[in-house]
Amino acid sequence: MKIHGLQKMTLLDFPGHVACTVFLGQCDFRCPYCHNFELVDGSAPAVMDDTELFAFLSKRKGLLDGVAVTGGEPCIHKDLPEFLKKVREMGFQTKLDTNGNHPGVLREILEEGLADYVAMDIKNSPEKYAQTIGLQGIDLSRVKESIALIMEKAPDYEFRTTVVKEFHEEKDFEGIGGLIRGAGKYFLQAFTDRDSVPFGGLSAPSAEELRHFSDIMQKYVKRSEIRGVD
Repeated sequence: MKIHGLQKMTLLDFPGHVACTVFLGQCDFRCPYCHNFELVDGSAPAVMDDTELFAFLSKRKGLLDGVAVTGGEPCIHKDLPEFLKKVREMGFQTKLDTNGNHPGVLREILEEGLADYVAMDIKNSPEKYAQTIGLQGIDLSRVKESIALIMEKAPDYEFRTTVVKEFHEEKDFEGIGGLIRGAGKYFLQAFTDRDSVPFGGLSAPSAEELRHFSDIMQKYVKRSEIRGVD
């Protein structure tokens, strides 16, 4: 497996763990606000292969206790379960980030106990999902299946939405709430612009708007919080 990026240490990406973050290439979504679009469109070259990554991890035993795997979309890679199995055999806990569009791979990972924590992006309400991910259409049954799998089988998990002023409004959070009703944790995080974002002219909601959206979600989930806003 090719590794397209490695953050050698993070206290943020894997809650409760000192971890590294592994970035895999490719994604089947084309979100206009994506921060890692160089991984999506293939313009970011691989920085190492999995053999080199395992060598790195072997030297970090005792310093790191977790490995967060993100992208791109990790579940595109059919060898992801085997990769996670090797990471766990080295003594690390694993966190998986996913867009939820590959429930078959996700099911295999969860049923084999290969992910200790799963974070799934909920892009928008059902009516605006395709627009928000930059596609003409999407089979939402796959997203819904992944949501159900995570809520049923993941040892720990979160759902989250990157909120973009041009894509999200009050009523959308009623729709998001319907998708993840009964979930344990949901986080809102404001869009922040950077050079790699593929679509210009996007902006973040205000802190007040985020708090209002979070209040809406309180009706649907056990815990709704805002990340990155004081």
